[in-house]
Amino acid sequence: MATDYYETLGVARDATDEEIKRAYKKLARAHHPDLNPDNSASEAQFKEVGAAYEVLRDPERRSRYDRFGTDQPGAGGDPFGGGLGDIFEAFFGGGGSAFGQGNQRRSGPPRGEDLETTVDLDLEEVVFGGDQEVTIRTAVRCEDCDGSGTEAGKQPITCPDCNGAGQVRRVRQSVLGQMVTASACGKCGGLGHVIEDPCVTCDSQGRTIEQRTYSVEVPAGVDDGSTLRLSGRGAAGPRGGANGDLYVHVRVRPHATLHRDGDDLVHDLYVPFTQAVLGAHLSYETLDGTEDLVIPPGTESGTVFRLRGHGVPHVRGRGRGDLRVNIVIEVPDDLDDAQDELLRQFASARGEEIAEPGQGLFSKIKSAFS
Repeated sequence: MATDYYETLGVARDATDEEIKRAYKKLARAHHPDLNPDNSASEAQFKEVGAAYEVLRDPERRSRYDRFGTDQPGAGGDPFGGGLGDIFEAFFGGGGSAFGQGNQRRSGPPRGEDLETTVDLDLEEVVFGGDQEVTIRTAVRCEDCDGSGTEAGKQPITCPDCNGAGQVRRVRQSVLGQMVTASACGKCGGLGHVIEDPCVTCDSQGRTIEQRTYSVEVPAGVDDGSTLRLSGRGAAGPRGGANGDLYVHVRVRPHATLHRDGDDLVHDLYVPFTQAVLGAHLSYETLDGTEDLVIPPGTESGTVFRLRGHGVPHVRGRGRGDLRVNIVIEVPDDLDDAQDELLRQFASARGEEIAEPGQGLFSKIKSAFS
């Protein structure tokens, strides 16, 4: 039974592009191999989600899929997929069918492998976005043979065993009649052609292994664990096959003072108790520059000041989150004699009971239970 791409992403058939993108990102993050090591089920789900998104994100491919249940051109609405000719051919053999010759599917050069790499970003790079470079070791098209795998000036020849089909068919008898099975041609490996004069540079593979550096456009607001796709930047396929894709996983380094909460940034600002009691006017450094932060007299620990629009950009819309400054009151524990005396005078003026010099509160509690 064919996979239902809408069911895979958990969206309705009339879902908008934004709903499809949102569902994909949620599922891709949940089933990402980096977050589910050694979990084959999650890895399989990750690939299924990616395949569904590749079809539904493209209007033309989605339209074909909605009409025919496949995104392959030329499906023609045939509910039997390959056509009734293939059904009869499978049971009674090809060639003489009333439906004509069976389809000869040429597999051709296979597509190159998809590759993965990781880019490490600072919080500032997440907030403002920009281009990042990633370097990978990958298969690239051989320059000497231009990917053909043959010696310069020569061409591959059609495989004599499969006549270029890339498949060989075998007929056997069964209770239902003749059964035809198809398998990849052993002589050409399913490519449909063979090389008599191989390129010495790539040993007939049509590709060589090199180190390449690519520029990745990182959108402002991207989150830790997100994956960026560079179409056609994966490995080159053998013997002229198309390139795979490159998936770049985003990893964000911890910041010294800030942490992210959705699209907000949060900072625990430690304030001396004197500033909290008497008030202060501070020059406060944000990622965008210096701002004035006013601490009113009598500010309590846990008070939150919000700097609007100083957070992380909304990656799916306009604007930015906020910067939340959480006030934490610092109480000194290293007073010298002069400072200790001044505080005692302050406590005395307010009529507040305090411990005697040299006798901490813990000693008083301890003596009460001795």
